[in-house]
Amino acid sequence: MTRERLYIFDTTLRDGAQTAGIEFSLEDKIAITALLEELGVDYVEGGYPGANPVDTEFFREPRTRRATFTAFGMTKRAGRSAGNDPGVQALLQSAAPATCFVAKTWDRQVELALGITPEENLETIRETVAAAVDADKEAMVDCEHFFDGFKSNPDYALSCVRTATEAGARWVVLCDTNGGTMPAEISEIVGKVLAVAPGSRLGIHAHDDTGQAVANTLAAVDAGVRQIQGALNGLGERCGNANLITIIPTLVLKPWFADRFETGIDKARLERLTRISRAFDDRLNRAPSRQAPYVGASAFATKAGIHASALLKDFSSYEHVPPESVGNERNIMVSQQAGKSNLLTALARHGIHLAKDDRRLERLLATVKEREARGYSYDGADASFCVLAHEVLGTLPTWFTVENYRASVERRHNALGEEVTVTEAVVKIRVDGELLMSVAEGNGPVNALDLAMRKDLGKYSSRIEDLELVDFKVRILDGGTGAVTRVLVESRDGSGERWFTIGVSPNIIDASFEALYESIAYKLLKTEAAQRTTERVA
Repeated sequence: MTRERLYIFDTTLRDGAQTAGIEFSLEDKIAITALLEELGVDYVEGGYPGANPVDTEFFREPRTRRATFTAFGMTKRAGRSAGNDPGVQALLQSAAPATCFVAKTWDRQVELALGITPEENLETIRETVAAAVDADKEAMVDCEHFFDGFKSNPDYALSCVRTATEAGARWVVLCDTNGGTMPAEISEIVGKVLAVAPGSRLGIHAHDDTGQAVANTLAAVDAGVRQIQGALNGLGERCGNANLITIIPTLVLKPWFADRFETGIDKARLERLTRISRAFDDRLNRAPSRQAPYVGASAFATKAGIHASALLKDFSSYEHVPPESVGNERNIMVSQQAGKSNLLTALARHGIHLAKDDRRLERLLATVKEREARGYSYDGADASFCVLAHEVLGTLPTWFTVENYRASVERRHNALGEEVTVTEAVVKIRVDGELLMSVAEGNGPVNALDLAMRKDLGKYSSRIEDLELVDFKVRILDGGTGAVTRVLVESRDGSGERWFTIGVSPNIIDASFEALYESIAYKLLKTEAAQRTTERVA
């Protein structure tokens, strides 16, 4: 049986930026794009070039290799041509090969918000799409408030879809912009839209204001649409957008959909889902939802009692999918066996191969659990996990030892009488018995410590020349005066690889220094021959 292709369109970098408290830096956008590429989505909507400096810079060059890089913006303004509309031209001149234009499709909004006639609005849709097609861009139209518009004036809403399709839009996306439409309504309305446009040209964009964005998306797929828009972990304005982290495994693993449809995300990529979801939350400096479907820490957890005893005999009865199929793990609190397969997989990623009955695996598992109880989280800090694994397994070289360090912050007046803040760090390192002391000034204590520690590593200095700190995030795990602080540091080197390391301490400087130290250790591990590392562990 031939399965129909579904296309996954991620809106995290645009819709996610609408989330209260979320601001993406350029480095955030680059890192999140890498996660989306790893997951295997078909489209990455990067934002609105021209709307702000970050988005404009992000669109100066292509940012994806596999997915279609997509720019978002408005249709042209009424009364001027697409060629004379700065917003449209910013989209067409960006490095993105695809453009998604948002268009009003509710006649009430056309007249009240835009102040133009419904006929003029159709013309703006037609001319904008035609301009994108002429510029060799893959054109898409997000039909804003489509379902409300359809319920108000179905003929006009359908005319917007027809106009966009006839103008050459590859996708016309039906938007439940205020999230108030019910799944049964979605199915019924999509069925009527199919009379004017084929499902292979239609998409769905659902918001979660009634908690039904995932249900509405799946209802639209059942009814005929073939493009799915959503965001990682359901990010988005108000209550969020359809959660791709829930939708994707449902499409890939559930026979109701998997028997009829295929996506660009195979089961091998799906096994990275939990790690990607949690790494994304760490990037946002927020705690992952423990109850999140498929990827939450509690998604496959069972406490002691009848379920736990039954689960030990028949896992499938209490788990709707195998946890390892989405990269998660079974958490039976009465069992010490949980997590071994995940550790073996994580170790293999770093060229470390152990037998399942190796006693060192038990020791590593116990260490990871003990450290997680203290506030560490290795889902978004894989480089720290690599360093920890080598340490527990006894294969971590002693390149250098830190004798002591000091960081100071001083506010003073400079020679011009201006008030300035100066941060200085001193780090003493011993390499092969030789004591090396480095001093550096930075923008803050973490920056100063980073510069000082990397300033002189003796014979290892050449191996970290291309290492740089990219980002730094702090989260308070417990409140009060004895609060525990978790620091996540992102680093990169000349190869383009990025990695995350973690530090935990009641003292923010201690936590930061630990994460910085492990970043350097990981970089030095990278320079070791993979074969030599494998032989030492074996």
